[in-house]
Amino acid sequence: MKPVRKAVFPVAGLGTRFLPATKAMPKEMLPIVDKPLIQYAVEEASAAGITQMIFITGRHKRSIEDHFDRAPELEAELAAKGKTELLEIVRNISPETDVFVYIRQPEPLGLGHAVLCAEPVVGDEPFAVILADDLIDAERSAVAQLCDARAALGGGSVLAVEDVPRAETKKYGIVSSTPLDERSSRISHIVEKPAPEQAPSTLAVLGRYVLEPEIFAHLRSIPRGAGGEIQLTDAIARLVPDGTTYAYRYEGRRFDCGSKEGFLKATVHYARKAGYAL
Repeated sequence: MKPVRKAVFPVAGLGTRFLPATKAMPKEMLPIVDKPLIQYAVEEASAAGITQMIFITGRHKRSIEDHFDRAPELEAELAAKGKTELLEIVRNISPETDVFVYIRQPEPLGLGHAVLCAEPVVGDEPFAVILADDLIDAERSAVAQLCDARAALGGGSVLAVEDVPRAETKKYGIVSSTPLDERSSRISHIVEKPAPEQAPSTLAVLGRYVLEPEIFAHLRSIPRGAGGEIQLTDAIARLVPDGTTYAYRYEGRRFDCGSKEGFLKATVHYARKAGYAL
């Protein structure tokens, strides 16, 4: 069983819910206290042993690439002024052991299309997908938990899930599944954003996936789904009949930073965690 060494970060979205702040700044660069959302996501992947970070970008996203690049002038100035703590922070934004790859998504055709854009780099390896909008504070990286579950299950695709209020099922991919242990279950059905009265359960898929490379063939062949986009959920549904697609109830606290309310809650949470009196 091949280990998970690569992570895909779909970051081409326009972030319209945060306008006007995101008119010139990618939403993934919005800071929670002193770090942008995308850095939290990369640190989570790195904590899971992932060493190749693949960003699916769009226009006006250059600042993400700049953020993870070296800044010799800034480093030289900090060193000259003896600001060693800040110097270490800047140098550790992108560990030298990690590889960063940037792929342009030519048009906004949905999450499934963004993942498909990564195929030339991912190849025939299992990989993680991390949505920076979903910020998860966990003692053990949420992606690491999925990788652990995959190893325990003997391979397959593993999706992070949690229960949501039934009224909110229309916001998520929803699964029905058969429990295997306290946290893992085998998925028998998955549907994208069902109405509450049509949802098969309240178990929602969040922004963390570990996927087998077979997903790419399905992403190439599925018709466009909701919103005229290529939906990752629809491709996952085609994996389900094989019996090796699993849901995992991760440990941790999630903040929906795609909403203003969730973003503010995350900021307060991480500020208090850093010791600020609020």
